[in-house]
Amino acid sequence: MTDRTKLALVRAVHTAIYLVMAAATLFILYAGIARYRGALLTASLVLTGLEAAVFLGNGQKCPLTALAKKYGAVKGYAFDTFLPEKCTKYTFRFFGTILVVGLALLVLNT
Repeated sequence: MTDRTKLALVRAVHTAIYLVMAAATLFILYAGIARYRGALLTASLVLTGLEAAVFLGNGQKCPLTALAKKYGAVKGYAFDTFLPEKCTKYTFRFFGTILVVGLALLVLNT
């Protein structure tokens, strides 16, 4: 397998993970607003917890970003996914804020 193919695979996997994590984070906010409790909330909380553990355990860097660089990705905001820069430039600020608000609503609405 060539480095170009490996990079495409890393980018595809990273894009899929990004979309799943975005959905999980938005669902946590929804659950906080709607006072929803159930399996989807549990799954979303587990996924975001795992994501946080991986991120923090890797020195606050995504391990797939390093892998993308290894296979020749050019540095920038959207070099490690297939998503446009507009979607990924402020990921941590945007989804971090949504996650904190969602978690706060879950706690407050218990």
